Amino acid sequence: MPSHAPGGSRPQISPEDLLTLLAVARLGKFTAAAHSLGLNHTTVSRRISALEKAYGERVLVASPDGWELSAAGRELLPVAEDIESALGRIDHRQSSSLSGTIRLACPQAFALEYAVPALTRLQARHPSLQVELLTVTQRARQYRSGVDIEVVVGRPDAPRSVAKHLRDYRLQLYASQEYIRTHEMPTRLEDLAEHRLIYYIEHSLHVDDLDEAAEALPRGAGFFRSTSVHAHVLATSQSVGIGILPDFLARHNSRLTQVLPDQFSKPVSYWASVRHESLRNVGVRAVLEVL
Repeated sequence: MPSHAPGGSRPQISPEDLLTLLAVARLGKFTAAAHSLGLNHTTVSRRISALEKAYGERVLVASPDGWELSAAGRELLPVAEDIESALGRIDHRQSSSLSGTIRLACPQAFALEYAVPALTRLQARHPSLQVELLTVTQRARQYRSGVDIEVVVGRPDAPRSVAKHLRDYRLQLYASQEYIRTHEMPTRLEDLAEHRLIYYIEHSLHVDDLDEAAEALPRGAGFFRSTSVHAHVLATSQSVGIGILPDFLARHNSRLTQVLPDQFSKPVSYWASVRHESLRNVGVRAVLEVL
């Protein structure tokens, strides 16, 4: 770590600038860091510039999808974490309460079925903990995404992140009771070519496990497509066609029944992708635990 002699020409390093570096290291974007700190983008940029001037080295380097810590930035990271920890002890008088803002991105179905119940219970125990939840279905990004935790479908291929398995489920075929009464039900997968299929818009997600489910089936006589899995469930319930649905959303729906259960059942998993810097945040670890 470069030394700065007392009385030197370089300005003193500000604790606020170090905390700003910590936010950018965890979220990878100035805009996301600014939002989490209650600042604007210009202030974050100014603080990082001031830190680099005081330290005498670049602390961040640009990546294809955000900012990464430089070697000098990695040296400063433990110092910034010590400041955050000390302030937390002052704010909460040595209590075990969690505080700060955790940003989480996850698919819509996971958010409504699992994340929201778990996170609201966690906030009830820790009133100072704030949560921002983004609903998005995508593959894990190789670089920074502006969130602390990304929940994705399928094991993430993101070398700079830690992958945590959360839970398994299955994609299966469902139809409404009314649809079964008014249509000739398929007895083979090939028979699906005579039915309208309900699923995601083709190639809109670039999530291999979800794309493979549709590719394993014959092209239907028509389709209802949406980027919303809950639209799939509703359209299937409304007898639009046969839906490719997550079992945890469909199996307890009294209006739906499974189709070709012995011939189609695609296993899928939810995984969390978390950057190493974010995983050192006690709030992030607590969120992962409840998920």
